[in-house]
Amino acid sequence: MLQKQRPRVAIIHDYLVQYGGAEKTMESIIEIFPDAPIYTGIYSPKNLTKNINSREIISANNLLLRIFSKHLSFLMPLVFESFDLDDFDIIISDSSSWSKGVITKPRQLHISYIHTPPRFLYGYSVESPSRHRWYYKPVIAIIDHFLRIWDYCAAQRPDYLIANSETTRKRIKKFYGRYAEVINPPLDIDDGDAPKPDNIKKPYFCSLGRLTPYKNVDLLIQAFNFLGWDLIVMGTGPDEKRLRKMSGDSIKMTGRVGEEKKRAILAGSKGLIFPVVEEDWGIVPLEAMSLGKPVLAHKSGGATETVKENITGMFFESLELEDIIISIKEFDKSIERGIFEKERIKAYAKGFKGNRFQKEFSNFVKKKWEDHAGIS
Repeated sequence: MLQKQRPRVAIIHDYLVQYGGAEKTMESIIEIFPDAPIYTGIYSPKNLTKNINSREIISANNLLLRIFSKHLSFLMPLVFESFDLDDFDIIISDSSSWSKGVITKPRQLHISYIHTPPRFLYGYSVESPSRHRWYYKPVIAIIDHFLRIWDYCAAQRPDYLIANSETTRKRIKKFYGRYAEVINPPLDIDDGDAPKPDNIKKPYFCSLGRLTPYKNVDLLIQAFNFLGWDLIVMGTGPDEKRLRKMSGDSIKMTGRVGEEKKRAILAGSKGLIFPVVEEDWGIVPLEAMSLGKPVLAHKSGGATETVKENITGMFFESLELEDIIISIKEFDKSIERGIFEKERIKAYAKGFKGNRFQKEFSNFVKKKWEDHAGIS
């Protein structure tokens, strides 16, 4: 694309320290722009793919920021504002917090793909509970006040905003007062059937995701402990040790799993349970659907945009343990009655395949660049 003017493109990403949904999206973006360097606040190659690590990556390279990234996050605006992007025509920022705030010039086109306004600034649950400790709160309240001012100003800098979901689009409108186009993140689908795990004989449900308190996996474990049903929990994170301690004999925790094992466990399950509240988008339910598995999800956030009631899954609303147990039982009964059709669920998930994202994103950038550069 964009062959006439051969614009020079740079990609900006908040942090490159682990591989998750945002990094999967960025990986699709860099495939569209194979020569684009990546600018990021913190870079640690250990948990990233070869595809990402093979790119030219420019980072702040500050040891203190790497070690104390959570505690010194208020310095990150200075890092991104200091990047010299003068050599580029198109700037694409991939942002949940800082990267949208890079400084560009009027001749440059800046498009920002927003995964969410920073959750920690606007009252949404976050990965680390430490900021809620009483001895941090007075200082954090002051810092967050000024960061919200910066964040609002930073969100006015890009020429165009793209939201990863309708949920995020509404947040952008509320907090930034700006319109955003919606382009859902890519879903990596293998059209073949995944092999079911050989060593698991009993029926089971599963969950998948980073193990942090706001993901509510502890509620699932309590529910399945009570039911005595089998649950496989895939993922790792800061809450893993606590969750392992509270898990009964029917709960199996796998830790980090590779792609093949993840697909095998999903394919062999009765269904996925996704208890996250107000997720920005949530690729996990779609990963299960791509294998024809139904999803029981909390009725909030991005899950409401992917889960179709009694077609690809079901919802629950209450986070009371008793209500969750009732919802799991109803989900199980619906599965046993056969109301979820495997091929119908798989066909639905295919609508979110990665090539769909790349086509929509590429066309958006091409059109905006032609308008910006005056190309007829």
